[in-house]
Amino acid sequence: MPYFNESYKQSISVFKERVEEKIYSKIALLNINAWVTEEPVHFKERTKGKYISLNLEDSWGKLWDCAWFNFTGVVPKSAAHKKIVLLIDLSGEACIFDEDGCPIQGLTNVSSEFDLTLGRPGKRVIHFLNDAQGGEKIDIWADAGCNDLFGYYRDSGKIKEAHIAILNEEMHQLYYDIEVLQELMEQLTEDTSRHQRILFSLFTAFKAMINYDEEEAKKAREILSVELNRSCGDEALKISAIGHAHIDLAWLWPIRETIRKGARTFSTVLSNMERYPEYIFGASQPQLYSWMKERYPKLYDKIKVRIAEGRWEAQGGMWVEPDTNISGGEALVRQVLYGKKFFKEEFNKDMKILWLPDVFGYSAALPQILKKSGIDYFMTIKLSWNEYNQFPHHTFMWEGIDGSKILAHMPPEGTYNSSAAPRAIKEAERNFKDKGVSEDCLMLFGIGDGGGGPGEEHLERLKREKCLNGLVPVKQEPSLEFFKRIEKNISSYKVWWGELYLEKHQGTYTTQAKNKKFNRRMEFALRELEYVSVLAHIEGVKVYPQQEIEAIWKEILLYQFHDILPGSSIKRVYDESIERYEYLLKLTEELTKSSYRALLEDSCCIDEAASDALLTNKTSKETKAFAIINSLSWDREEWININGNWIKAKVPAMSEISMMCSICNTESFEVRSENNFAENNLLKVSFNEDGSLKSVFDKEFSREVLDTNFKANVLTVYEEPYGNAWDFSPACYDIPQKSFKLQYSESITDGPKVIIKQIYKYNLSTIEQQIILTEGSRRIDFNTKVDWHESNKMLRTSFPINVYTNEVSCDIQFGTIKRSNHDNTSWDMAKYEMCAHKYVDLSQRDYGVALLNDCKYGHRVKENIMDLNLLRSTNMPGVEADKGVHEFTYSLYPHNGDCITGQVNRKAYELNLPLKIIEFSCDSYVAGKKEAFIRVDNENIIVEAVKKAEYSDDIIVRLYECSGSSEKAKLKFGYRTENVQLVNLMEEAIENDALNIESNELTFKPFEILTLKISCSKK
Repeated sequence: MPYFNESYKQSISVFKERVEEKIYSKIALLNINAWVTEEPVHFKERTKGKYISLNLEDSWGKLWDCAWFNFTGVVPKSAAHKKIVLLIDLSGEACIFDEDGCPIQGLTNVSSEFDLTLGRPGKRVIHFLNDAQGGEKIDIWADAGCNDLFGYYRDSGKIKEAHIAILNEEMHQLYYDIEVLQELMEQLTEDTSRHQRILFSLFTAFKAMINYDEEEAKKAREILSVELNRSCGDEALKISAIGHAHIDLAWLWPIRETIRKGARTFSTVLSNMERYPEYIFGASQPQLYSWMKERYPKLYDKIKVRIAEGRWEAQGGMWVEPDTNISGGEALVRQVLYGKKFFKEEFNKDMKILWLPDVFGYSAALPQILKKSGIDYFMTIKLSWNEYNQFPHHTFMWEGIDGSKILAHMPPEGTYNSSAAPRAIKEAERNFKDKGVSEDCLMLFGIGDGGGGPGEEHLERLKREKCLNGLVPVKQEPSLEFFKRIEKNISSYKVWWGELYLEKHQGTYTTQAKNKKFNRRMEFALRELEYVSVLAHIEGVKVYPQQEIEAIWKEILLYQFHDILPGSSIKRVYDESIERYEYLLKLTEELTKSSYRALLEDSCCIDEAASDALLTNKTSKETKAFAIINSLSWDREEWININGNWIKAKVPAMSEISMMCSICNTESFEVRSENNFAENNLLKVSFNEDGSLKSVFDKEFSREVLDTNFKANVLTVYEEPYGNAWDFSPACYDIPQKSFKLQYSESITDGPKVIIKQIYKYNLSTIEQQIILTEGSRRIDFNTKVDWHESNKMLRTSFPINVYTNEVSCDIQFGTIKRSNHDNTSWDMAKYEMCAHKYVDLSQRDYGVALLNDCKYGHRVKENIMDLNLLRSTNMPGVEADKGVHEFTYSLYPHNGDCITGQVNRKAYELNLPLKIIEFSCDSYVAGKKEAFIRVDNENIIVEAVKKAEYSDDIIVRLYECSGSSEKAKLKFGYRTENVQLVNLMEEAIENDALNIESNELTFKPFEILTLKISCSKK
């Protein structure tokens, strides 16, 4: 006679639902009073808002409103000797505070948007009394936001629950017994004995439940305990589980809400640690900890206690979880420097893991940055999101452009919000690609973005799954212990070379262009500020502003978070960050000018050979003078306009020339133009009637630069009907495009510059371009101003190039990476948009062309066409992205030889960091030149940063090899130097034979970063 398996399974589902209904018995309503404000207020000011009294189903606010709620009541006498909980759901997020103003538990509305296969987002239960006497008073305060986890307005902001309830603990435990066994059974095939035994055990327990009371629940649990206590065998795989609460520092909510999400999450973690002694939790991002320290010091003290005892793992190593495609090289170093510094100073922890679960691709420069920062391990999940190609490993060695390798692991379940349910464990086991060479993998469980991380469902499941027959064993432990264990088998893991390219979210290289421009400008502005601050410090004319610089850096690092800089946050995030960027840039530039003036006025040294435009009269009276400053590490010769005077300035590396200008250089310039062409002594540019480029002829090398079968610099508009801030379809390239139409054109000559001014129109938008050729320069600059008012469209320009090659050189942090420019494989095809920093270059051995830019990152290079993404006007999640006025420059740079011979890297730096002109008062005249701070005798070595050391008055100089060659370089300092030593990126002394102290000679491997710590003083 057959068994009725399907009927039994249906009965078990009904069984679980009935048990769940019996867990909480509501016995009374809470009284609800609230004080509503538009922005958060401190606990001490909690009654300053608009007062309202509320009942169930009353609406208390609109989206992003805040309120302090006061819930009061009395435990009924009938609840004596029962466990009492409070059930609260405000259709938003909230946090319960104790009487001292310390967060003690977060709450999340049940109707929050979330992937329910990963867990239930609602956290609504407050454990109040374990053994009530009846008559106890309830008086609690909660800080609430009228938004769900992902910033949505739910249930019209209504009060859904505010009850006193009895917790039936036996029913509560029975529910999770059923859930775990039922789901384990569903993961096993019906023909296995384990599946059948669980099925009949669950059905037997179901039959024991008639009245669904406590005694029956005990009997049912005894029946199920047989199957729950069946241990797993000698499994070949073990899962290390750690609680996680991925918190985006901004995304679908503003930064101010993130701070409160942190308090809600961290207080919930601490609360659950009291109830679950095996619970291990980890959290990254010192920025988040820093907010807790500043805003919630009592909560922060509790966190420190848990970290000290090993229950809470400080993770990450970077200040935030930043975008690593767009952030500059020195910025990534500072992410690690300030991140590790915080964890060491606050918790005495030396961070060994880079924790970046959700970043949109990973630069090939990262392995070296990490290894030279003392970070040995890397964890991410995001590559599981690839759309076309499945990444071949979960545990592997990741090798960067310089040869540095780091041990990497991706949790095979493919999520950082694991449910920790049997299905999750089975998924990890099935997916783990490297289980043949490794018997360990990682699981990150919990609900992020303010959802409190792991809830009781995660922890109750894990309590039953430690060694449950039918599943591989699961152990809660810090991720560092996991990495140390798998490191022992490091020789068995395969190596992946180069970038970890995410086949998704390529739109983030362009979206929110203003933020990306400010980020680029701030990175260079901070470089300049640190450099001049070091000089002023050595000269003794100004104290190095270390605290101010660190504060500016940390805010810039915050805005490099992987949902801010990439452009994938809501509009308010960008409105607020742009305002702060403007302030920070102004502050940085003021500090820079102040230090330069202090230096120049302290020792006025006029260079008589600086130009042909000097005052012939020398006076002891105060006179206005000008300094032209070059903070780059090579000599520069460029045309400079000072108050209408054109001067060809020859400025040594990392130095300046000072002059007193009186008259314009009157020599004739080798430039000329008409409406259809412009030329200097090196190049001749011809234009089509529609304003596009027809030809660029290199007069020096007698060759055409462009592929003249196509037009160049056509300002093309692409439709993006299905695009969002993250993504656009490659199909848009195959849809007929429209372009801006030329309205006006004129040619202008200004000294050594010839300018073709063009005005274009498209729909509601206008572009004004000045196409500039400068005498003696091989750069064609496209100074561009766009007044953009389009929706769901993308603006691009492209240049078909007369070179033949099968790869493109792309500028990344501390070097270059070569990518294919064809679609031979699915891996090549998937890179239909790629991130590059200051340039991309197509070169044959004898000749090449680079496309430079001063703030753009999204590129497409296929065959011989270089295409640059200029703007993207998406409406999700940030409405009206990129609408408004933008100013930027891109440049076409033809050159002899490949990109190394053509010194493309230098030209890209020069575009981004023009010679700086400082006006200062000169009350004494001294002829002569000042020595450069540092000179490097190798053109392939770039000085990337000069700063004061973190813990001493020593000077840090960071250099890198830019060509991919093994190089030697001698250094010459303009100051007295002592104790020159090699240090790592954390400024710690290292043993390395790359430095010859006697000769000040450095030996570089290809793309290697070397950092020096130097004691400097005036000669």
